[in-house]
Amino acid sequence: MSITTQTDTSTSSATGGSVPEPTTSVPEPVDGRTFWSGQADDAELAHWDAVATEVATKLAVDVLDRDRANLDPTAELDLLRDAGLVNLLDPAEFGGGGGHWESAFRVIRILSRVDASIGQLLAYHYINAGNIGFTAEPSTQAAWHRKTVEGRWIWGDSVNPTDPDLSLTPDGDAFRLNGLKRFSTGASAGDVILVNAVVRGGDHDGRILQFVLDHDRDGIAYLGDWDALGQRLSASGSVRFDQVLVEQSDVLGVVGDEPFSSLVTPGIQLAFGNLYLGIAEGALAQGTDLVRARKNAWFLSHADSYRDDPFVQRVIGEFVSSIAAVEALADRTNARFDRIIARGAAVTAADRGAIAIEIAKLKVVSTELGIEVANRIFEVTGSSSAKASVGLDLFWRNVRTHSLHDPVDYKKLEVGANHLNGELQPISLYT
Repeated sequence: MSITTQTDTSTSSATGGSVPEPTTSVPEPVDGRTFWSGQADDAELAHWDAVATEVATKLAVDVLDRDRANLDPTAELDLLRDAGLVNLLDPAEFGGGGGHWESAFRVIRILSRVDASIGQLLAYHYINAGNIGFTAEPSTQAAWHRKTVEGRWIWGDSVNPTDPDLSLTPDGDAFRLNGLKRFSTGASAGDVILVNAVVRGGDHDGRILQFVLDHDRDGIAYLGDWDALGQRLSASGSVRFDQVLVEQSDVLGVVGDEPFSSLVTPGIQLAFGNLYLGIAEGALAQGTDLVRARKNAWFLSHADSYRDDPFVQRVIGEFVSSIAAVEALADRTNARFDRIIARGAAVTAADRGAIAIEIAKLKVVSTELGIEVANRIFEVTGSSSAKASVGLDLFWRNVRTHSLHDPVDYKKLEVGANHLNGELQPISLYT
Protein backbone atom coordinates (compact mmCIF):
# COMPACT_ATOMS: atom_id res chain seq x y z
CA MET A 1 0.00 0.00 0.00
CA SER A 2 1.39 3.40 -0.93
CA ILE A 3 0.99 6.54 1.09
CA THR A 4 -0.21 9.39 -1.12
CA THR A 5 -1.58 12.83 -0.38
CA GLN A 6 -4.55 14.80 -1.62
CA THR A 7 -4.28 16.09 -5.16
CA ASP A 8 -7.96 16.36 -6.10
CA THR A 9 -8.96 19.96 -5.46
CA SER A 10 -12.64 19.43 -6.17
CA THR A 11 -13.31 18.03 -2.69
CA SER A 12 -15.80 19.99 -0.57
CA SER A 13 -14.30 22.11 2.19
CA ALA A 14 -15.16 21.82 5.86
CA THR A 15 -17.23 24.98 5.57
CA GLY A 16 -19.33 23.54 2.78
CA GLY A 17 -17.68 25.25 -0.19
CA SER A 18 -16.25 23.55 -3.26
CA VAL A 19 -12.72 24.14 -4.45
CA PRO A 20 -12.55 24.27 -8.26
CA GLU A 21 -9.83 22.74 -10.34
CA PRO A 22 -7.24 25.45 -11.19
CA THR A 23 -7.14 26.67 -14.78
CA THR A 24 -3.71 28.29 -14.67
CA SER A 25 -0.28 26.96 -13.85
CA VAL A 26 1.46 27.86 -10.61
CA PRO A 27 5.13 28.17 -9.72
CA GLU A 28 7.00 25.28 -8.18
CA PRO A 29 7.91 25.50 -4.47
CA VAL A 30 11.25 27.15 -3.68
CA ASP A 31 14.10 24.63 -3.54
CA GLY A 32 11.55 21.88 -4.08
CA ARG A 33 10.05 22.26 -0.60
CA THR A 34 8.14 25.47 0.06
CA PHE A 35 6.46 28.46 -1.56
CA TRP A 36 7.75 30.75 1.22
CA SER A 37 10.62 32.93 0.12
CA GLY A 38 12.18 36.32 0.79
CA GLN A 39 11.54 38.69 3.66
CA ALA A 40 8.70 40.92 4.76
CA ASP A 41 9.21 44.55 3.76
CA ASP A 42 8.03 47.59 5.71
CA ALA A 43 4.82 47.86 3.68
CA GLU A 44 3.86 44.25 4.40
CA LEU A 45 4.56 44.57 8.10
CA ALA A 46 2.60 47.82 8.32
CA HIS A 47 -0.37 46.28 6.49
CA TRP A 48 -0.71 43.22 8.71
CA ASP A 49 0.02 45.25 11.85
CA ALA A 50 -2.91 47.50 10.93
CA VAL A 51 -5.22 44.57 10.21
CA ALA A 52 -4.33 42.91 13.50
CA THR A 53 -4.78 46.15 15.42
CA GLU A 54 -8.26 46.60 13.99
CA VAL A 55 -9.23 43.06 14.97
CA ALA A 56 -7.72 43.54 18.45
CA THR A 57 -9.81 46.69 18.91
CA LYS A 58 -12.95 44.67 18.20
CA LEU A 59 -11.89 41.86 20.52
CA ALA A 60 -11.23 44.34 23.34
CA VAL A 61 -14.85 45.47 23.50
CA ASP A 62 -16.12 42.37 25.31
CA VAL A 63 -12.98 40.40 26.12
CA LEU A 64 -13.89 39.96 29.80
CA ASP A 65 -17.46 38.87 29.08
CA ARG A 66 -16.23 36.33 26.56
CA ASP A 67 -13.57 35.03 28.94
CA ARG A 68 -16.15 34.50 31.66
CA ALA A 69 -18.62 32.82 29.29
CA ASN A 70 -15.88 30.27 28.47
CA LEU A 71 -17.45 29.20 25.17
CA ASP A 72 -15.81 28.03 21.96
CA PRO A 73 -14.77 31.20 20.07
CA THR A 74 -16.96 30.88 16.97
CA ALA A 75 -17.58 34.60 16.42
CA GLU A 76 -13.95 35.42 17.19
CA LEU A 77 -12.72 33.03 14.52
CA ASP A 78 -15.06 34.65 12.00
CA LEU A 79 -13.33 37.96 12.77
CA LEU A 80 -10.00 36.38 11.87
CA ARG A 81 -11.42 34.92 8.67
CA ASP A 82 -13.09 38.15 7.56
CA ALA A 83 -9.91 40.14 8.19
CA GLY A 84 -7.87 37.75 6.04
CA LEU A 85 -5.59 36.82 8.94
CA VAL A 86 -6.16 33.07 8.67
CA ASN A 87 -4.71 33.00 5.16
CA LEU A 88 -1.86 35.46 5.77
CA LEU A 89 0.80 32.81 5.06
CA ASP A 90 -0.86 31.17 2.07
CA PRO A 91 0.68 32.14 -1.29
CA ALA A 92 -1.00 35.00 -3.13
CA GLU A 93 -1.28 32.91 -6.31
CA PHE A 94 -3.80 30.72 -4.50
CA GLY A 95 -5.76 33.65 -3.09
CA GLY A 96 -3.83 33.85 0.18
CA GLY A 97 -2.21 36.84 1.80
CA GLY A 98 1.25 36.06 0.47
CA GLY A 99 2.75 37.15 3.78
CA HIS A 100 5.81 36.03 5.72
CA TRP A 101 6.29 34.42 9.11
CA GLU A 102 7.60 37.68 10.56
CA SER A 103 4.23 39.30 9.81
CA ALA A 104 2.38 36.33 11.30
CA PHE A 105 4.35 36.43 14.55
CA ARG A 106 3.70 40.16 14.92
CA VAL A 107 -0.02 39.55 14.41
CA ILE A 108 0.02 36.99 17.22
CA ARG A 109 1.75 39.54 19.46
CA ILE A 110 -0.74 42.30 18.67
CA LEU A 111 -3.82 40.13 19.30
CA SER A 112 -2.32 38.82 22.55
CA ARG A 113 -2.10 42.35 23.92
CA VAL A 114 -5.88 42.14 24.21
CA ASP A 115 -6.97 38.50 23.99
CA ALA A 116 -4.22 35.91 24.29
CA SER A 117 -6.69 33.05 23.81
CA ILE A 118 -7.34 34.21 20.27
CA GLY A 119 -3.65 34.91 19.81
CA GLN A 120 -2.96 31.30 20.78
CA LEU A 121 -5.60 29.93 18.43
CA LEU A 122 -4.17 31.87 15.51
CA ALA A 123 -0.61 30.87 16.44
CA TYR A 124 -1.51 27.18 16.39
CA HIS A 125 -3.44 27.66 13.15
CA TYR A 126 -0.40 29.19 11.46
CA ILE A 127 1.84 26.35 12.58
CA ASN A 128 -0.70 23.63 11.80
CA ALA A 129 -1.45 24.96 8.33
CA GLY A 130 2.27 25.61 7.95
CA ASN A 131 2.73 21.87 7.77
CA ILE A 132 1.62 22.17 4.17
CA GLY A 133 5.12 23.55 3.64
CA PHE A 134 6.92 21.57 6.32
CA THR A 135 5.49 18.07 5.74
CA ALA A 136 3.53 17.77 2.49
CA GLU A 137 5.22 16.61 -0.69
CA PRO A 138 5.92 19.53 -3.05
CA SER A 139 3.58 18.12 -5.70
CA THR A 140 0.62 18.30 -3.30
CA GLN A 141 1.25 21.66 -1.62
CA ALA A 142 -0.65 23.74 -4.17
CA ALA A 143 -3.80 21.64 -3.72
CA TRP A 144 -3.66 21.95 0.07
CA HIS A 145 -3.12 25.72 -0.12
CA ARG A 146 -6.09 26.13 -2.46
CA LYS A 147 -8.35 24.10 -0.21
CA THR A 148 -7.47 25.99 2.95
CA VAL A 149 -7.83 29.38 1.23
CA GLU A 150 -11.12 28.57 -0.47
CA GLY A 151 -12.54 27.05 2.69
CA ARG A 152 -11.09 29.79 4.93
CA TRP A 153 -10.09 26.91 7.16
CA ILE A 154 -9.03 27.33 10.77
CA TRP A 155 -6.59 24.50 11.49
CA GLY A 156 -6.84 23.01 14.97
CA ASP A 157 -4.65 20.14 16.08
CA SER A 158 -4.48 16.96 18.13
CA VAL A 159 -0.76 16.24 18.41
CA ASN A 160 0.06 16.68 22.12
CA PRO A 161 3.24 14.57 22.51
CA THR A 162 2.87 14.07 26.27
CA ASP A 163 -0.13 11.77 25.71
CA PRO A 164 0.26 8.18 24.52
CA ASP A 165 0.37 8.05 20.76
CA LEU A 166 -2.81 7.72 18.78
CA SER A 167 -2.89 4.56 16.70
CA LEU A 168 -3.66 4.05 13.02
CA THR A 169 -4.71 0.54 12.09
CA PRO A 170 -4.69 -0.40 8.39
CA ASP A 171 -8.18 -1.00 6.99
CA GLY A 172 -7.89 -1.93 3.35
CA ASP A 173 -6.44 1.07 1.52
CA ALA A 174 -7.36 3.33 4.45
CA PHE A 175 -6.83 3.42 8.23
CA ARG A 176 -8.84 3.52 11.42
CA LEU A 177 -7.80 6.06 14.07
CA ASN A 178 -8.26 5.40 17.80
CA GLY A 179 -7.16 7.08 21.01
CA LEU A 180 -7.44 10.18 23.19
CA LYS A 181 -5.51 13.45 23.01
CA ARG A 182 -5.62 16.18 25.63
CA PHE A 183 -4.72 19.83 24.96
CA SER A 184 -5.99 19.85 21.38
CA THR A 185 -5.96 23.57 20.68
CA GLY A 186 -8.53 24.78 18.18
CA ALA A 187 -9.85 21.30 17.44
CA SER A 188 -13.37 21.85 18.73
CA ALA A 189 -13.74 25.29 17.14
CA GLY A 190 -11.83 24.98 13.87
CA ASP A 191 -12.71 23.57 10.47
CA VAL A 192 -10.05 20.85 10.25
CA ILE A 193 -7.81 19.01 12.70
CA LEU A 194 -4.16 18.21 12.13
CA VAL A 195 -3.37 14.83 13.69
CA ASN A 196 -0.19 12.80 14.15
CA ALA A 197 -0.56 9.06 14.76
CA VAL A 198 1.57 5.93 14.69
CA VAL A 199 0.70 3.18 12.22
CA ARG A 200 0.19 -0.14 14.01
CA GLY A 201 0.54 -3.05 11.63
CA GLY A 202 0.84 -3.42 7.89
CA ASP A 203 3.59 -2.23 5.58
CA HIS A 204 4.01 1.09 7.39
CA ASP A 205 4.13 -0.20 10.95
CA GLY A 206 5.83 2.26 13.29
CA ARG A 207 5.74 5.24 10.96
CA ILE A 208 4.15 8.47 12.18
CA LEU A 209 1.69 9.87 9.68
CA GLN A 210 0.35 13.41 9.69
CA PHE A 211 -3.13 13.90 8.31
CA VAL A 212 -5.99 16.37 8.17
CA LEU A 213 -9.55 15.53 9.24
CA ASP A 214 -12.66 17.63 8.80
CA HIS A 215 -14.22 18.78 12.06
CA ASP A 216 -17.35 16.64 11.75
CA ARG A 217 -15.75 13.35 10.74
CA ASP A 218 -17.65 10.37 12.17
CA GLY A 219 -16.08 9.00 15.35
CA ILE A 220 -14.55 12.26 16.60
CA ALA A 221 -15.78 13.45 20.01
CA TYR A 222 -14.83 16.82 21.50
CA LEU A 223 -14.93 16.41 25.26
CA GLY A 224 -15.13 20.08 26.26
CA ASP A 225 -12.98 19.53 29.35
CA TRP A 226 -10.70 22.59 29.09
CA ASP A 227 -11.06 24.27 32.51
CA ALA A 228 -7.78 26.13 33.01
CA LEU A 229 -7.72 29.45 34.88
CA GLY A 230 -6.46 31.24 31.75
CA GLN A 231 -6.51 30.94 27.95
CA ARG A 232 -10.10 29.92 28.45
CA LEU A 233 -11.21 30.60 24.86
CA SER A 234 -8.38 28.68 23.20
CA ALA A 235 -10.62 25.65 22.58
CA SER A 236 -7.93 23.38 24.05
CA GLY A 237 -10.03 20.50 25.32
CA SER A 238 -9.50 16.78 24.80
CA VAL A 239 -10.52 14.87 21.68
CA ARG A 240 -11.41 11.19 21.51
CA PHE A 241 -11.10 9.24 18.27
CA ASP A 242 -13.15 6.06 17.92
CA GLN A 243 -12.66 4.06 14.72
CA VAL A 244 -12.30 7.27 12.70
CA LEU A 245 -11.82 6.57 9.00
CA VAL A 246 -8.62 8.10 7.61
CA GLU A 247 -8.35 7.95 3.84
CA GLN A 248 -5.08 8.17 1.97
CA SER A 249 -6.34 11.49 0.60
CA ASP A 250 -6.35 12.83 4.18
CA VAL A 251 -2.64 12.15 4.67
CA LEU A 252 -0.42 15.23 4.56
CA GLY A 253 2.87 13.37 4.90
CA VAL A 254 5.23 11.35 7.06
CA VAL A 255 6.61 12.92 10.25
CA GLY A 256 10.41 12.81 10.53
CA ASP A 257 13.40 14.77 11.76
CA GLU A 258 14.67 16.16 8.45
CA PRO A 259 15.98 19.70 9.20
CA PHE A 260 13.51 21.72 7.16
CA SER A 261 10.37 19.82 8.20
CA SER A 262 11.42 19.90 11.86
CA LEU A 263 11.42 23.72 11.81
CA VAL A 264 7.77 23.39 12.79
CA THR A 265 8.77 23.09 16.47
CA PRO A 266 11.01 26.17 16.63
CA GLY A 267 8.17 27.89 14.79
CA ILE A 268 5.58 27.23 17.49
CA GLN A 269 8.10 28.12 20.19
CA LEU A 270 8.69 31.46 18.44
CA ALA A 271 4.94 32.00 18.33
CA PHE A 272 4.87 31.45 22.11
CA GLY A 273 7.61 34.01 22.62
CA ASN A 274 5.59 36.61 20.75
CA LEU A 275 2.41 35.63 22.59
CA TYR A 276 4.01 36.15 26.02
CA LEU A 277 5.52 39.44 24.89
CA GLY A 278 2.10 40.58 23.69
CA ILE A 279 0.59 39.75 27.09
CA ALA A 280 3.27 41.84 28.82
CA GLU A 281 2.61 44.75 26.46
CA GLY A 282 -1.13 44.49 27.08
CA ALA A 283 -0.74 44.39 30.87
CA LEU A 284 1.50 47.47 30.75
CA ALA A 285 -0.93 49.32 28.48
CA GLN A 286 -3.95 48.72 30.72
CA GLY A 287 -1.89 49.36 33.86
CA THR A 288 -0.67 52.65 32.43
CA ASP A 289 -4.24 53.77 31.76
CA LEU A 290 -5.23 52.90 35.32
CA VAL A 291 -2.29 54.79 36.85
CA ARG A 292 -2.96 57.89 34.77
CA ALA A 293 -6.62 57.85 35.82
CA ARG A 294 -5.88 57.62 39.55
CA LYS A 295 -6.29 60.81 41.57
CA ASN A 296 -4.08 61.95 44.40
CA ALA A 297 -1.21 59.73 45.60
CA TRP A 298 -0.33 57.48 48.48
CA PHE A 299 -0.58 59.53 51.71
CA LEU A 300 3.15 59.15 52.48
CA SER A 301 4.20 60.27 49.02
CA HIS A 302 5.47 63.76 48.30
CA ALA A 303 3.90 63.61 44.82
CA ASP A 304 0.51 65.05 43.98
CA SER A 305 -0.62 62.06 41.92
CA TYR A 306 0.26 58.41 41.44
CA ARG A 307 1.66 59.07 37.98
CA ASP A 308 4.19 61.47 39.54
CA ASP A 309 5.20 59.16 42.38
CA PRO A 310 8.86 58.12 41.92
CA PHE A 311 8.18 54.54 43.06
CA VAL A 312 5.44 54.18 40.46
CA GLN A 313 7.66 55.70 37.79
CA ARG A 314 10.50 53.35 38.74
CA VAL A 315 8.36 50.22 38.28
CA ILE A 316 6.89 51.47 35.01
CA GLY A 317 10.38 52.38 33.84
CA GLU A 318 11.56 48.83 34.50
CA PHE A 319 8.67 47.40 32.53
CA VAL A 320 9.05 49.75 29.56
CA SER A 321 12.77 49.07 29.33
CA SER A 322 12.45 45.29 29.65
CA ILE A 323 9.66 45.15 27.09
CA ALA A 324 11.73 47.19 24.64
CA ALA A 325 14.63 44.76 24.99
CA VAL A 326 12.47 41.67 24.47
CA GLU A 327 10.71 43.35 21.54
CA ALA A 328 14.08 43.89 19.88
CA LEU A 329 15.03 40.24 20.36
CA ALA A 330 11.65 39.06 19.09
CA ASP A 331 11.80 41.25 15.98
CA ARG A 332 15.31 40.05 15.18
CA THR A 333 14.41 36.41 15.70
CA ASN A 334 11.18 36.66 13.70
CA ALA A 335 13.13 37.98 10.72
CA ARG A 336 15.83 35.32 11.10
CA PHE A 337 13.18 32.60 11.01
CA ASP A 338 12.05 33.78 7.57
CA ARG A 339 15.64 33.71 6.32
CA ILE A 340 15.96 30.09 7.41
CA ILE A 341 12.57 29.14 5.94
CA ALA A 342 13.49 30.66 2.59
CA ARG A 343 16.33 28.12 2.20
CA GLY A 344 13.81 25.31 1.78
CA ALA A 345 15.44 21.93 1.25
CA ALA A 346 18.87 23.55 1.66
CA VAL A 347 18.29 24.00 5.41
CA THR A 348 20.94 22.06 7.34
CA ALA A 349 20.91 20.55 10.80
CA ALA A 350 23.24 23.35 11.87
CA ASP A 351 20.80 25.97 10.53
CA ARG A 352 17.96 24.34 12.38
CA GLY A 353 19.94 24.10 15.61
CA ALA A 354 21.08 27.71 15.47
CA ILE A 355 17.58 29.16 15.03
CA ALA A 356 16.21 26.84 17.72
CA ILE A 357 18.70 28.26 20.23
CA GLU A 358 17.85 31.84 19.29
CA ILE A 359 14.17 31.07 19.79
CA ALA A 360 14.88 29.36 23.13
CA LYS A 361 16.55 32.58 24.31
CA LEU A 362 13.42 34.53 23.44
CA LYS A 363 11.24 31.91 25.12
CA VAL A 364 13.20 32.34 28.36
CA VAL A 365 13.06 36.11 28.57
CA SER A 366 9.54 36.54 27.19
CA THR A 367 8.12 34.01 29.65
CA GLU A 368 9.70 35.71 32.64
CA LEU A 369 8.80 39.17 31.33
CA GLY A 370 5.17 38.23 30.79
CA ILE A 371 4.78 36.73 34.25
CA GLU A 372 6.57 39.61 35.97
CA VAL A 373 4.68 42.42 34.26
CA ALA A 374 1.29 40.74 34.55
CA ASN A 375 1.95 40.12 38.27
CA ARG A 376 3.71 43.28 39.40
CA ILE A 377 1.55 45.73 37.47
CA PHE A 378 -0.81 45.57 40.46
CA GLU A 379 1.89 47.19 42.62
CA VAL A 380 1.35 50.51 40.85
CA THR A 381 -2.34 50.28 39.96
CA GLY A 382 -3.48 49.79 43.55
CA SER A 383 -6.20 47.89 45.34
CA SER A 384 -9.02 49.18 43.14
CA SER A 385 -7.45 47.43 40.14
CA ALA A 386 -8.08 44.07 41.82
CA LYS A 387 -11.82 44.41 41.19
CA ALA A 388 -13.21 41.68 38.97
CA SER A 389 -14.85 44.33 36.80
CA VAL A 390 -11.44 45.80 35.91
CA GLY A 391 -10.17 42.52 34.52
CA LEU A 392 -6.48 43.25 34.98
CA ASP A 393 -6.07 39.68 36.23
CA LEU A 394 -6.74 38.33 32.72
CA PHE A 395 -3.15 38.96 31.64
CA TRP A 396 -1.64 37.05 34.55
CA ARG A 397 -4.11 34.18 34.25
CA ASN A 398 -3.35 33.83 30.56
CA VAL A 399 0.44 33.98 30.75
CA ARG A 400 0.61 31.80 33.84
CA THR A 401 -1.52 29.15 32.16
CA HIS A 402 0.16 28.98 28.78
CA SER A 403 3.74 29.39 30.05
CA LEU A 404 3.33 25.97 31.68
CA HIS A 405 3.06 24.41 28.21
CA ASP A 406 6.68 23.30 28.54
CA PRO A 407 8.99 24.16 31.47
CA VAL A 408 11.04 27.28 30.81
CA ASP A 409 13.83 25.87 33.00
CA TYR A 410 14.53 23.32 30.28
CA LYS A 411 14.85 26.14 27.78
CA LYS A 412 17.45 27.72 30.06
CA LEU A 413 19.33 24.42 30.17
CA GLU A 414 19.07 24.17 26.39
CA VAL A 415 20.66 27.60 25.96
CA GLY A 416 23.28 26.99 28.63
CA ALA A 417 24.35 23.59 27.29
CA ASN A 418 24.71 25.07 23.83
CA HIS A 419 26.73 28.04 25.06
CA LEU A 420 29.09 25.93 27.17
CA ASN A 421 29.39 22.75 25.15
CA GLY A 422 27.84 23.38 21.75
CA GLU A 423 25.11 20.86 22.55
CA LEU A 424 21.70 20.73 20.88
CA GLN A 425 18.67 19.00 22.33
CA PRO A 426 17.20 16.02 20.45
CA ILE A 427 14.55 17.00 17.93
CA SER A 428 11.06 16.63 19.35
CA LEU A 429 7.75 18.48 19.37
CA TYR A 430 9.13 20.58 22.25
CA THR A 431 12.72 21.30 21.11
